[in-house]
Amino acid sequence: MATSVHRPAAHAFAATLKKLKTPSGKGGHFYSLPALAQEFPGIRRLPVSIRIVLESVLRNCDGRKILPEHVAQLAQWQPQAERKDEIPFVVSRVVLQDFTGVPLLADLAAMRSVAAKLGHNPEKIEPLVPVDLVVDHSIMVDHYGSKKALDLNMKLEFQRNRERYEFMKWGMQAFATFGVVPPGFGIVHQVNLEYLARGVHQTKDGVFYPDTLVGTDSHTTMINGIGVVGWGVGGIEAEAAMLGQPVYFLTPDVVGLELSGQLREGVTATDLVLTVTELLRQHKVVGKFVEFFGEGTRTLALPDRATIANMAPEYGATMGFFPVDEKTIAYFKGTGRTKAEIEAFEAYFQAQGLFGVPLAGEIDYSQVVTLDLASVTPSLAGPKRPQDRIELGRVKAQFTTLFSQPGAQNGFNQPPERLTQRHRVGCGEGGPAAEAPSPRPGAPRDVVEMVANRPTLATAQAAQPALAVCEVPAATDNALHIGHGDVLIAAITSCTNTSNPSVLLAAGLLAKKAVKAGLTVAPHIKTSLAPGSRIVTEYLTETGLLPYLEKLGFALAGYGCTTCIGNAGDLAPELNEAITQNDLVCAAVLSGNRNFEARIHPHLKANFLASPPLVVAYAIAGTVLKDLMTEPVGRGKGGRDIYLGDIWPSSDEIHQLMKFAMKGKAFRENYAKIQTDPGKLWQKIKGVAGTTYTWPASTYIAEPPFFAHFAMKNIAESADQSGATAPKSTESVRHARIMALLGDSITTDHISPAGSIAPSSPAGQWLQQHGVQKADFNSYGARRGNHDVMVRGTFANVRIKNLMLEPLADGAREEGGVTLFQGEGPLQGQKMFIYDAATHYMAQGVPTVIFAGEEYGTGSSRDWAAKGTQLLGIKAVVAKSFERIHRSNLVGMGVLPLQFKGQDSWQTLGLTGDEDIDVLPEAALTPQSDATLVIRRADGSQQHVLVTLRIDTPIEVDYYRAGGILPYVLHQLLDA
Repeated sequence: MATSVHRPAAHAFAATLKKLKTPSGKGGHFYSLPALAQEFPGIRRLPVSIRIVLESVLRNCDGRKILPEHVAQLAQWQPQAERKDEIPFVVSRVVLQDFTGVPLLADLAAMRSVAAKLGHNPEKIEPLVPVDLVVDHSIMVDHYGSKKALDLNMKLEFQRNRERYEFMKWGMQAFATFGVVPPGFGIVHQVNLEYLARGVHQTKDGVFYPDTLVGTDSHTTMINGIGVVGWGVGGIEAEAAMLGQPVYFLTPDVVGLELSGQLREGVTATDLVLTVTELLRQHKVVGKFVEFFGEGTRTLALPDRATIANMAPEYGATMGFFPVDEKTIAYFKGTGRTKAEIEAFEAYFQAQGLFGVPLAGEIDYSQVVTLDLASVTPSLAGPKRPQDRIELGRVKAQFTTLFSQPGAQNGFNQPPERLTQRHRVGCGEGGPAAEAPSPRPGAPRDVVEMVANRPTLATAQAAQPALAVCEVPAATDNALHIGHGDVLIAAITSCTNTSNPSVLLAAGLLAKKAVKAGLTVAPHIKTSLAPGSRIVTEYLTETGLLPYLEKLGFALAGYGCTTCIGNAGDLAPELNEAITQNDLVCAAVLSGNRNFEARIHPHLKANFLASPPLVVAYAIAGTVLKDLMTEPVGRGKGGRDIYLGDIWPSSDEIHQLMKFAMKGKAFRENYAKIQTDPGKLWQKIKGVAGTTYTWPASTYIAEPPFFAHFAMKNIAESADQSGATAPKSTESVRHARIMALLGDSITTDHISPAGSIAPSSPAGQWLQQHGVQKADFNSYGARRGNHDVMVRGTFANVRIKNLMLEPLADGAREEGGVTLFQGEGPLQGQKMFIYDAATHYMAQGVPTVIFAGEEYGTGSSRDWAAKGTQLLGIKAVVAKSFERIHRSNLVGMGVLPLQFKGQDSWQTLGLTGDEDIDVLPEAALTPQSDATLVIRRADGSQQHVLVTLRIDTPIEVDYYRAGGILPYVLHQLLDA
């Protein structure tokens, strides 16, 4: 519940405050958009998503941060207008996942420490809206294929993350509005959909308002499926939102996607979302709202809508929004919301004129895109990007083509004749597979660490020796042979699909038919089931389908984000060795939303997104070099060929089981356990007490350095009415050296520390220097609360290519986070880790810059991609284009984002990496104004190039001048 009290008499639009009654008689008021439409008639044709944002601007119009002009500007939104007005959007709540939530909590704790040191009441630092952190990113698939896997994986999770969980426990008691959903309940987006989202809220003085939010995960957009406006932001921006700052963004274009027709038999919601992702990427919807309308939209079940909304980051939109209608109400009933909540929800949206999916011609959109649902076909996406959709019947051909294509065309740059080669796995001809070493439990995703935590290849083959050959024609003995295109990980995982009972029931039905037909999955394939909610296993159990999934190896491995974020755990060391020694292009097939390079597993180069039933099918097939539309999936009883059509469930079969998935009582009982029975492992976690954190010695949690030099005198003494600070003495960057020259589609996975920590890396060396054994490294994600680890892992991805390095002898580009040091002294020209170069540059007082291509910062909303950039001393990033969240995060950390104009790029400018760079923005830092790059070359020549300053809004100017959003907000709170 919000704590603000509305005083209608002082409100600029007091006449819009109207009474609202629900069927049960509960009374209250609401700020009426139909009443506002009497002054601004165009409101009736505004996109639904814009109207919900307008309600927030109207309700929070206080004459200070939000002015009547803001209301008028948004109320008069025009589809084709120039986008120069910024919207101050006050959200109802904030949602965090634990990887991004822990550093956010650390920043809050650091703010309280600063307040106490400066003599202020530390409790001034308190979230002003409800904040929920869902612990879902820390579970790893160490154990799999066993009914004990869930219990064993969770025990390892708590061993690894005890210090982080103790810190969360401190946050729960220190902040009145900070809550935690413990591990083992589900994925943040599904928990948000099923439990946290309330539909409408009501203030203490009785004003109803719609649920809106931002979250620290890019897939926060899943909530758009139930008509909630919200999207992912970095933790930096989320902190500002929860501490009373509006979320500022430019008035968006709204693309209307009209859906017509119906899905054909055999087509899943996953196939639809992959088609939508491909379509909208082609229409370049980055930074825009996408709103679904039309008869086809009305036919979609709520989980299907949520599946599409979830992948808004993959198609580049800020949101993928579905209006509230009867199916939304039915979903609220099926997930156990109370009668009073549902009545208030429906009554509110009816009164606002926001109930129902619009039809063609009813709304004015910036652009209309159409899709006939009947045109959607079974599909996968990959092998490197989620927007690269492939029809099921073309997967084999596409992989074959990409196998010998150059890397610049998303290929694997392999000689075509190698495609059919097979390679023996194990040590010694004719001998058994090597016994795996046995390090301590609790190891991370590294080549050796996971070995002790799951069946070795040898024990798996011993259990099912008949499957050791895996139907490999080239094998001449009973040893395992693997080759290009082999599926080594098959995972039903991620928020995108595990919220959707239709595809999960389809996977269970396919597994049942497959088992009865005599099909099996080879034991060396790592299979896992990681649902987004406990409800999933409940209905899979009730329908009798879970045992069939278990029979094929898809045993419950955990409730949370696993394979999709790189928490797949490792493969057997023999498989890793065979892959690396023979440069094999092996595959993962997962029901996820991300498949970027090195994300799923560092040794699997091809990663395909697929529906849960297709994940099971490919696990059985064992290779992507099998055309599942024309070739048998495998051989069943009696050696009979079994085709996909033989085991694919019908829509009627799925529909008959849907009643088991939507039982309100089951949802209520499940989520009541968050308070009453959160689990013994969580209850054993004890955090320190008090309003300020004591920062005990830890390699997981450390006081962040972002406020090390903060003092009230560092903020301009005079501020304007909105709190804007006076400019610093200079905004220019002079005599900078180039840290890296990067290509297109550099993701936050490439920039932000993610995955396992290599012992030889700067982060690994630092941990060893602090007494941490290799087996206890855990992952970068788990250590996001320690800046010393994270800054050493920034730009350290094993697949990133710094193009300022000369090509290798074979013409390929060197991979890994290295650079050529261009500073003064004996190290000049030497190759070294980017972190090491950064320390030398900073010691010499030399700023650095990054140059990149298109879509810089694509992917997860990882604030450490910006925080690490800042801590490395990088002052500016110059790119062809930026993804929305990362650009905002760079500004929020005081790093200048600059965009090339027209056809300019670092390649057309002929940069090699040894240039000296000045960055000269105009003194006023006018949003999206011109800035000048001065390029000084080694031969003494100079070149001046105009670029666009991607500080997009006036508030971002204030954030940048204050040194970033965190010191800006801290000053606001302490000055209040």
